[in-house]
Amino acid sequence: MPVSVLESALFKDMFGTNAMRAVFDDAATVRRYVETEVALARVQGRLGVIPAQAADAIAARADAAAIDMEELRIETEIVGYPILPLVHQLSRICGAEGEYLHWGATTQDIMDTATVLQVRDALEIIDADLAALDDILDKLALQYRDTPMAGRTHLQHALPITFGYKAAVWLLMVRRHRERLAQLRPRVLIGQFGGAAGTLASLGDLGLAVHAALMQELGLGATPITWHVARDGLAETVQFLALVAGSLGKIAVDIMLMMTNEFSEAFEPFVKGRGASSTMPQKRNPISCELMWSASKTVRQHAGLALDAMLQDFERATGPWHIEWSAVPEAFVLTAGALHQAKFMLGGLEVDTARMASNLDISGGLIVAEAVMMGLAPHIGRQTAHDVVYDACRFAATSRRRLADVLKEDARVTERLDGTAIERLCDPANYLGAAPAMVDRMRAYSLSGRA
Repeated sequence: MPVSVLESALFKDMFGTNAMRAVFDDAATVRRYVETEVALARVQGRLGVIPAQAADAIAARADAAAIDMEELRIETEIVGYPILPLVHQLSRICGAEGEYLHWGATTQDIMDTATVLQVRDALEIIDADLAALDDILDKLALQYRDTPMAGRTHLQHALPITFGYKAAVWLLMVRRHRERLAQLRPRVLIGQFGGAAGTLASLGDLGLAVHAALMQELGLGATPITWHVARDGLAETVQFLALVAGSLGKIAVDIMLMMTNEFSEAFEPFVKGRGASSTMPQKRNPISCELMWSASKTVRQHAGLALDAMLQDFERATGPWHIEWSAVPEAFVLTAGALHQAKFMLGGLEVDTARMASNLDISGGLIVAEAVMMGLAPHIGRQTAHDVVYDACRFAATSRRRLADVLKEDARVTERLDGTAIERLCDPANYLGAAPAMVDRMRAYSLSGRA
């Protein structure tokens, strides 16, 4: 019985995706270990560190599929790390030439490099998902560029906006995340090879040459010094994932509130039975939003763990490294799951523009009180206009009358504005400000950060 929703047959596809799990599962992890060991043997054979024929034999015979996973599990529990048991098996598989495996390396070199290779694959998935979400939000912003709705601050009506404006704000976050991803790759996709204490002492004068050749062989970047205890790269990766998940959580909160009966402005795509209640047939619960919201909370906790893992003692840590073993893959799987839910939900979002218009008028024009105040201000001064409109708003609210009708009965207003002007100022569609133009600007906003 799995103890995690990420492994549960019932829940795993709600909280993650097959593609991302396949990057970090045991089989993929062992393949990356073997890939790193083989790459090390290849470059050492070319550089004369080990016999060329031994390197060729290792490259030809080392096969991750031949590893006995049960034996590896048992020995890993004994040793505490999987690399020594893995090298034992690979040595047997490779024959006499297997004696040259793992030459000058240490366990953390292999495991860290394998993790970075996995992170590289995982970031490709995240990148593709963000690009797809970018396209979905761009289309929503364009479609609803001029669709008025109530803008809300402190959960109260504030000023009119458009739904396209709201979608464009979401789009801004996604575009910035895509920019962040591109920027972090050079800092994160760097391999590890330093030997026992990071100095490559066992390879003598050839240590740095092996290091450079290994990174080139694997297509990874290199740092000028070993990063066994400098964990900021992986920590940054998880912080990035937390930012992505946090933005998805914000979108989820918006849609969840808009799905409430009181708002009924937007809905997750209808799928028969999705979001149904076991007792209340009328229910249409925001399932994708709930999963996105949950992921945003959980990945944030993993971000904290990744920061804790940075506090490593001396040249090789006593335990913080182990935190990354769960924080990194779980953060990726949860973020991928949240992105999957976001693409489904936003890609099929049902938008009720009539209800948006109805909600916009629910206050009888109070939502554009600022427009009236600014219309009066040139005639009687801003502060006086504020007080006049404030009084009118209070009376309109308590008497449940339209703000325009109350204003038409106030001589302080009618002396300056006629009925047509008052009606124009009280029409929310006339007070959208630069919202539509901002949508255009956002859609033109490039990944370089400039419109």
